[in-house]
Amino acid sequence: QIPVLEVDGVKLPQSISIARYLAKEFQLAGKDNLEQAKVDAVVDTVTDFVVSYFPIHMKADETTKKEALNEQSLKLFKNLQTLQELYQGNDFLVGNHLTYADLWFYDITETVLGVDSTILDKYPNLTKVRQSVENDTKVAAYLKDRPKLPF
Repeated sequence: QIPVLEVDGVKLPQSISIARYLAKEFQLAGKDNLEQAKVDAVVDTVTDFVVSYFPIHMKADETTKKEALNEQSLKLFKNLQTLQELYQGNDFLVGNHLTYADLWFYDITETVLGVDSTILDKYPNLTKVRQSVENDTKVAAYLKDRPKLPF
């Protein structure tokens, strides 16, 4: 199964498993076990959206994509706002520092904004999260030079 990350001869499949492993390696998973669980809950919430919306995104015409996106994203954004409040996020989804949940949210909303550039207009806190991700020095350097891909 693709993607696969190989570490010390051990192959690790599945995007989220790879992301979680790398997040722990680079201190982006959360500061303690409870914060890590909060970050995982946010990642799982975004992943639920991906599982429901992206099959439509891959096959549908633009009108159907936009209709499905508006329906699916309403639930996602409301859930993320609730979690952000519960988990004391301000500039980020959990706590006061960048985690892989913020990166996952940013990545998915890049695709979503390509379908409807106004979809986050009613969610200033989530827009703020995107801005915080973009303002991270390492992320900003990557975004400046990365290739433009459909996802």
